[in-house]
Amino acid sequence: MNKTNKYIHIMLIAFSLLTLGACAPEIGSEAWCEQLKEKSKGEWTANELADYTKHCIF
Repeated sequence: MNKTNKYIHIMLIAFSLLTLGACAPEIGSEAWCEQLKEKSKGEWTANELADYTKHCIF
């Protein structure tokens, strides 16, 4: 893989991550709370559980 192809590949990955990150609802928003309600509780991370308790319950 030459330098130009490697650079293009890295840029595409970075762009994809930024684009996907922009689609996620803001933590604590109504949409975020609803999204977690639909997600299996076994798949929640410790941070998601703490944020859900902080923003969606109280």
